[in-house]
Amino acid sequence: MNNFAFTHICLLFACTILAQEKSNRLSQSKPNIIWLMAEDMSLDLECYGMKAVKTPNLNKMAEEGIRFDNCFVTNPICSPSRSAMLTGTHQVKINAHNHRSNRDVPLDENFKPFTYWLRKAGYTTILGHHGVMGKGRKIDVNFKHEPLGPWDGKTQFGIFDKYDTFEKGDQPFFAQIQLVASHRGDWWNEVREQSKHPVDPNEVELPKFMANDPIIRLDWAKYLDQIEYLDNEVGMIFQELKDKGMADNTIVIFIGDNGRCNIRGKGYLQDPGLHIPLIVYSPKGLDGDRIRKDVVSATDITATILDFAGIEVPEYMTGKPIFDKNFKRDYVYGARDLWDEIEEKSRAVTSGKWAYIRNDRPEVPFDAHQAYLEFYRPAVHVMRRLKKEGKLNDAQKIFFEPTKPKEELYDLEKDPQELHNLAENPEYGDILDKLRKRTLEYDIEMKPGSTIYHPVHAISVDVLEWVKKERPEQYQQMLDGVEIGFHPMTEQYKKSK
Repeated sequence: MNNFAFTHICLLFACTILAQEKSNRLSQSKPNIIWLMAEDMSLDLECYGMKAVKTPNLNKMAEEGIRFDNCFVTNPICSPSRSAMLTGTHQVKINAHNHRSNRDVPLDENFKPFTYWLRKAGYTTILGHHGVMGKGRKIDVNFKHEPLGPWDGKTQFGIFDKYDTFEKGDQPFFAQIQLVASHRGDWWNEVREQSKHPVDPNEVELPKFMANDPIIRLDWAKYLDQIEYLDNEVGMIFQELKDKGMADNTIVIFIGDNGRCNIRGKGYLQDPGLHIPLIVYSPKGLDGDRIRKDVVSATDITATILDFAGIEVPEYMTGKPIFDKNFKRDYVYGARDLWDEIEEKSRAVTSGKWAYIRNDRPEVPFDAHQAYLEFYRPAVHVMRRLKKEGKLNDAQKIFFEPTKPKEELYDLEKDPQELHNLAENPEYGDILDKLRKRTLEYDIEMKPGSTIYHPVHAISVDVLEWVKKERPEQYQQMLDGVEIGFHPMTEQYKKSK
């Protein structure tokens, strides 16, 4: 080998080493980010003051990080809410506001999943986790997509790079992990039975709009059991980061994807449906108060993730980075539209102090007898019976009125459970007019660029009718407040066809 060839090889080797060192420095300079998304959860953690539940891992995360007390989703139903978060853009603006719709329709080319930008910046994007219930791989958005693979929005629709595991070689990585336990499911009884200290139904504190009934108290206790279960999952993930030597460079974000699946919660624009926990932890610390009271939208979390990664937030996003020194949000704009077979249209704004709701279809009652919810809300069945028996008080009757008010206005500081609608009180006319106008402005700002509407038929409608006809004893159990199991019933229904 002549001197020239030897020198050339040495230079190539040196360049390779330098490139690898540069890559290693890049991976260490950019933080890893984990987004933990608990399903169907309102502010029902111990660190937010929920009675009877124990959440030591999330308590620790809040103590060492920042807890946000006024974070709201833009829709109280999973798929529209997740559509907004995955794009950082309000779901109405991207025509993704109808539940389980437009799954065959590509996202408008002006919008992209935020993982697209993370990948361009060198991040490995990961969906799910090997150790959580069901592996946490839920995406559930209302536009054409695939879990894994590249994205160009035309012929390729992949959202993430890989499933379930984060390793040092993946750095910098972003992982989105769904914590499904708190979602209504057939595992609730099993989780409770296996708990070392199941929540005592006598210790739970129910909202005033729910009847104090043993079945309802037990159902609430089971829900809190699921929260304790997923708190253990949070602790497991933090321990894995420590064991793999990545704890010092990984930001962890914990949220709910929408409110709890119970009366006034998931599916409704009242506070329990929109108001979610948000805890942000960084091992390198975060500036600002440990508890923040400013108003945050779930789409702001998306923008914040890009900001953490050093990525400029695209102009199309309606979210804003919450740790930017200029961050300020006056309101979160909420919208409720189709959910399974229930055609609905309601709009809302909340400032944390005031909540305004405009019901464009007041003839659709809160208790719309939606088939899916018949399987999963024991409190509704119990309270229907109590209503017939004349045993509900005024606060509890609201949910079961035959129509909704055209407008709702609540002072959340004085009336956090939204029991007193001030919309027809002339003393609050000015604030009503102000919020009404702001909602109309949002209607224009978020107007979708497309009117394509391809909803999916809800099989729950067929299953419920089958249960009524073919399983009358189990249907009666449902009416008595027993969860008979939607998924087993669905399997039996399918086999009968």
